[in-house]
Amino acid sequence: MSRTSSEEIAAAHKKLTAALDTAEPFIPAPWTITTERVIRADNDDIVADRSSEEPGDDADLPYLALWNPVVGRALAQWLDSWSGVEFDEAAPLHEDLHYALTVARAINGSAR
Repeated sequence: MSRTSSEEIAAAHKKLTAALDTAEPFIPAPWTITTERVIRADNDDIVADRSSEEPGDDADLPYLALWNPVVGRALAQWLDSWSGVEFDEAAPLHEDLHYALTVARAINGSAR
């Protein structure tokens, strides 16, 4: 049985919040890319390590560094703001609802 739009968004919020609640105490923001080709959290823990890889294999570090827990929390709050909103996908969607559902489906692994 497929989920309604509201259920899809609520499930993504729950999944993202659970992951943040587990990880955030151990990987506080901000995240910094170091000259050693690693991303370090505010507590100096390593979040991602590309130090032993070939030059150029660290191209994803700037992208990964952006997705620290502050961004995750903001995204979770944004999804939560759409929880409980039902809409007909056959009808023209408000652009923000379309984006919320697209993000929720990506988080849930149910992207169409």
